[in-house]
Amino acid sequence: MSSQRPALPGRILERLGSLWTSVPPAGVNQPPHWALGQGFVGSLLIVVGSFGVGWLADASQFNRTALFITLRTETWGVTACIIALVIGAMLLTRSWLRLGQRLRHWGPGTIRPTVAAVLLWGLPLMAAVPIYSRDVYAYVGQGRLMAAGLNPYDTGISSLNNWLELGTDPSWASTRTPYGPYFLWFERWIVQLTGGQPDLSVLLFRVLALGGVALCAYYGYRLAELHGVDGARAVWLTVANPLFLISCIASAHNEALMIGFAVAGVYYAARGNWLAGIALTTLSIGVKPITAVVLPFIGLLWAGPHASWPRKFLCWAGTGLICLGMFAVSSLVYGLGFGWVNAIVDPTPGFIAYTPSGFTSNIVAAVLGAMGLDGGHAAEVYRGVLKWAGIALAVWLIFRGDDRQAVRRLGLAFMAIVVLGPIIQPWYVLWFFPFVAVTGIRDDWQVKLWYLTVVFFVVFGAQDQLHVFGFVNIPLPPDALAGLVALAFVAYLVLLDPKTRRIVFERPRERGSSRISPF
Repeated sequence: MSSQRPALPGRILERLGSLWTSVPPAGVNQPPHWALGQGFVGSLLIVVGSFGVGWLADASQFNRTALFITLRTETWGVTACIIALVIGAMLLTRSWLRLGQRLRHWGPGTIRPTVAAVLLWGLPLMAAVPIYSRDVYAYVGQGRLMAAGLNPYDTGISSLNNWLELGTDPSWASTRTPYGPYFLWFERWIVQLTGGQPDLSVLLFRVLALGGVALCAYYGYRLAELHGVDGARAVWLTVANPLFLISCIASAHNEALMIGFAVAGVYYAARGNWLAGIALTTLSIGVKPITAVVLPFIGLLWAGPHASWPRKFLCWAGTGLICLGMFAVSSLVYGLGFGWVNAIVDPTPGFIAYTPSGFTSNIVAAVLGAMGLDGGHAAEVYRGVLKWAGIALAVWLIFRGDDRQAVRRLGLAFMAIVVLGPIIQPWYVLWFFPFVAVTGIRDDWQVKLWYLTVVFFVVFGAQDQLHVFGFVNIPLPPDALAGLVALAFVAYLVLLDPKTRRIVFERPRERGSSRISPF
């Protein structure tokens, strides 16, 4: 009797099943399926919680759905959704940590369960109401500006009729867009496809984000292998972590596309295909101009190790000219010009108190204020000094260091700009970390610092961006309730959970796949 191949749906399920159960040889790692399953449950809880406290536009069809009305207006519904969202986010965090423990030896075969984690944990978030941020609705508003023939580099969203109905944060009312021209093209095309309907627009922006996630995972894996670092571990650290999945899929941020193009560009430049590297990096800048910091290092990769200074300067000049040439040609499309430069030279004002810059500047202000001096002005000057110190350190890393570790220097330069800046949104740390991870994260304080960073921002986002109507009476303020649940879960992970507490209290083992190899 001849055997037949199963139908396409059966083959897909069979493939997913192999991803779920695939592990390296017995005795090397533990089966990953429990961690994968718990993370999937965590993602589902996030989705359910988002129905009650996520950001819905006034024009959303869900506002007229009985289930959503109940979950968003009844005390029990809002309370349950806050708890579900926070527990889901923390359960996803625990699953990420446990997957790393179960695959702790890494090596052959571990990329399949790592990819399974990205799929099982990330795809359910496609159905979530936007959480942790509502910037995606600003994308819709800017797309409407583009479709109306207006330039978002000159005109704010408030010039549109009924702009508040589409869910945009009022802080975007007169703000010029900080995004590059290529992302504005995407915004226009999506709005033209959806007619500006917010729910469908959010879904399409998430499809874009999925493309960025795929780029980050694929080229992050290959770039890590190029540096002698375990690619599966690099993907686990960068793409499978809950902060990345929530920020890029649930929040639908354009970070995924920006980082994906940048990592792909660096990979091709490292392989010697400098033209593809410049083109992909230009696409990344065209999504979010902050990745202009990548360009000088593309020039270094083009010049090659031990290159003379004249060759380096020629490669830098060539890199810059090709990039500017691409922008000059594309600026003719829709007449956007070079307005995106404002995103670099005119950054967002203010500061955030939890950043190193903001926290220490508040101490400076308090001390000088107690002495009768103008502490506010001194703190502002202090933050400016730190910001420029970060930029100076990045410039220094462009000119100094081992050329064989150009990608590592890129990650450190990017990190200096972000960490010493006055504003660090949770998703900002995703900008530089892939370039650090693909060149090696040691299994000691380095990886523990990354754990701490991810957990901090997951907890912070869970209580910072909750949409709860003022007339809903719940036992505690929404942010306080979310914060207490999150901190209780963190205390459990650190003090009580017999598995995850090892991360804090056990000494790390040496692992070859974590080393930093010269390139």
